[in-house]
Amino acid sequence: MTDVVVSAEWLDENRDDVRIVDVRDEWEFEGIGHVPGAVNIPFDSFRAPDGDEGMLPGEEVFADLLGGAGIERGDEIVAYDDTHGVFAARFLVTAELYGHDRSNLHLLDGDYSAWGRGHETTTETTPADPVEYALERPDDTVLIDREAITAAVDDGDGLLVDTREAWEYEEGHIPGAIQLDWREFVDDETRGLEDRETIEDLLDDHGIPRDRRVILYCNTARRISHTYLVLRHLGFENLGFYEGSLTEWEQAGGVIETSEGD
Repeated sequence: MTDVVVSAEWLDENRDDVRIVDVRDEWEFEGIGHVPGAVNIPFDSFRAPDGDEGMLPGEEVFADLLGGAGIERGDEIVAYDDTHGVFAARFLVTAELYGHDRSNLHLLDGDYSAWGRGHETTTETTPADPVEYALERPDDTVLIDREAITAAVDDGDGLLVDTREAWEYEEGHIPGAIQLDWREFVDDETRGLEDRETIEDLLDDHGIPRDRRVILYCNTARRISHTYLVLRHLGFENLGFYEGSLTEWEQAGGVIETSEGD
């Protein structure tokens, strides 16, 4: 089975067998160029600030986006952006939450800049014949709600991980949460993930073991999408995804803890 994270070399060899999704803005996709064969589904098109479930766009909106790009439910998808993969990760997690088989969802290791350093790019439009995307929500989901977070805070039912920057965490976080900035997993030079050993060491240093249920949150569920995929890449299975994140928690009057920086 193909890993959740795939290399540029793998994508280059398998371009004809996968659907490639570029989540950058349209002007970047058309003006700067893109991976040959990619379709453009901009990040803002699958975000809903006033959605019923955090920032999820809604089933009909997402199905129309994928269908309009010629993507069907059984397709294998590789997504990328130009921001170390965090926006592409959000697209992939959204697809998973709406029932796309997660074994068919892959994040390009690195981003468009990394791809462009050693592979062909194009500004040519990719033809896309619209199809009907048969969205079907899964019976099992990693989505958890505010009540589950409350249980985790009160009863220790899961290890809360805050994926925001240290200064954000210090200004206010859910009680008991561990701080792990999602960017710690990324190599700034290659724009891809750090090697597996480095990531494992980071998790050990932050006290995040495999035998605990790991519950992720940030502000609006973008940054946790990247961390979620990285943990799946490492084989973590017992994960919780708090879509509402700190935005919902604060709006509902949840307790906020502050901490002093070192």
